[in-house]
Amino acid sequence: MHVVILGANGQLGSLLVRSVPHSVKVSAYTSSVLDISNSASVARVLNKVKPDLVINAAAYTAVDKAETEQDKAFAVNHAGVINLIENTGPQTGIIHVSTDFVFDGNANTPYLPDSPVNPVGIYGASKLKGEQALTALAPDRSWIIRTAWLYAAEGKNFFNTMLHLMGTREQLGVVADQKGTPTSAHTLARVIWMFAEKQPGYGIYHWTDQGEASWFDFACEIQKQGLEASLLDKGIPIKPLSTADYPTPAKRPSYSVLDKSSTRVAIGYQGRPWQEELQEVINIKSEQAASKES
Repeated sequence: MHVVILGANGQLGSLLVRSVPHSVKVSAYTSSVLDISNSASVARVLNKVKPDLVINAAAYTAVDKAETEQDKAFAVNHAGVINLIENTGPQTGIIHVSTDFVFDGNANTPYLPDSPVNPVGIYGASKLKGEQALTALAPDRSWIIRTAWLYAAEGKNFFNTMLHLMGTREQLGVVADQKGTPTSAHTLARVIWMFAEKQPGYGIYHWTDQGEASWFDFACEIQKQGLEASLLDKGIPIKPLSTADYPTPAKRPSYSVLDKSSTRVAIGYQGRPWQEELQEVINIKSEQAASKES
């Protein structure tokens, strides 16, 4: 099977490239080489490569900037998806990564793949339009995988930001009234390759690690495990904040826990609690720190 990975320099895309199964041939493209918002760029590459499957990990993900960069967000997250559809054949599958931001956060039980969508910001709206393009134009060859609160040992994310701040500040305040599920991009990459291999029924799926937490809970666990792994020299006080205490240009869903039950059945993988997945990322971070010192 020949697979094209888009967004290969991103947090998720780089991990997909590193974890390619032995039976898969991969062509990986960074956004600088293949800009999915540019139809000519997409056509030039995909019409030549003619892959069996495209994994779209390319996205505009600057949630706050999207409020003032609407054209950029929709160009990548909506028009870019249409470009992929129009420049791949009817036998080419598409795995598209989407987000919990398609929901408004007003629920109090985990969102199902068919729960009503109602994004509250431009980022979520642009990602929803991308989903709708797939379900309208390529429903019989696409898998949409929504995820949430993604982080990895490398890259710009909440996990690395917290480790940095915990190592440089005397105290910290973190929002405690937004609930979701921290999700290791390392594990999401593994799940995406399971979809590529098993190719279950087309449609919308959810994947995060197991359980739920607030950003405050996540921060406290990062500090706890960071101290245990000697990634942090000392603990600092962490204060719970309300969303009102920490205003941002884009509104965030106050509740974005996703129901993964249909995904577990589809790929035969249960996943693990987010705290255990965090431990794996902490271990990777520790190994990286040790290799830099040696």
